[in-house]
Amino acid sequence: MKNVLIAQVMSVFLISCNLNAQSKTVLSADEFQQQISSNKQLLDVRTSGEYSNGHIANSLQADWNNKEEFKDRVQYLDKNKPVLIYCQVGGRSAAAAKYLRENGFKDVEELQGGMISWKQANKPVAGAADVPEMTTDEFAAKVNVKKIVLVNFGAEWCPPCKKMEPVIEDLQKELNGKFELVKIDGGANTSLMKSMGIDKIPTFIVYKNGKEVWRKQGVVEKDELKKAIEK
Repeated sequence: MKNVLIAQVMSVFLISCNLNAQSKTVLSADEFQQQISSNKQLLDVRTSGEYSNGHIANSLQADWNNKEEFKDRVQYLDKNKPVLIYCQVGGRSAAAAKYLRENGFKDVEELQGGMISWKQANKPVAGAADVPEMTTDEFAAKVNVKKIVLVNFGAEWCPPCKKMEPVIEDLQKELNGKFELVKIDGGANTSLMKSMGIDKIPTFIVYKNGKEVWRKQGVVEKDELKKAIEK
C-alpha cells in the first residue's frame, strides 16, 4: 500500500513537471537563443527606430504601441508556426504575446528582459548599416527611363513585405524582362518616403516612361500587379 501511494505521488509530480515545462513561455536569453531556428518566426515589437539601433538577426518588426500597424503586420504571420517575441525590457512583448495567443497563435515564447537582457548576456546584435538615404534626384534617375519600372518600397523586417517576395519573383520570371524592379529600403529611406506621400510598407508604384501610372499599398495579388505593368 505504501509503495502504491509513493508511486501515485511520483506520478503526480512528474505530470506537474511536464505541464510546467510545456507551459513555460518566458525564456532566458540563453534559452531564447537556443530556440531560434528557420522554422520559427522571430518578432521584434519595438518601434522602427529602436529596431534600427540594434535587433536580433532575421527578426521581423511590428510596433506594439502602434496598434493599427501591429495588427496589419502580424496578420501575415503563420499561426501554426512558433513565434519568438521580444521588446526592450519585456513589458510590450508580454502584452503582444497575450494578444497573439488570444488570436489563435498556438506557440508564443517571450524573451525575459527583452533586448536589455540579450545584450547583458553578450548575445549577437544586428544593426542597420550606416547608409545615406537616397535623394529624390537619385530616385528620379532610377525611374525616369524609357521602360516600365516597378518600384517596391519595403524592408527585410516587414512581414507583409516578406510575403510579397515570392510574388515578385514569380512575376519577374513570368514577364521575363518586361519590367525593371527597383527595391527601396523603407526603413532606411524615410525622408524619401515622406516626400512621396508613402506612410506604409510595402508600397508598389509602376512607372512608364518616367511617369507614375499606378500605386498601391499593402499585399497585392500577382495578377493585379501584372495587369498594372502590362496595361
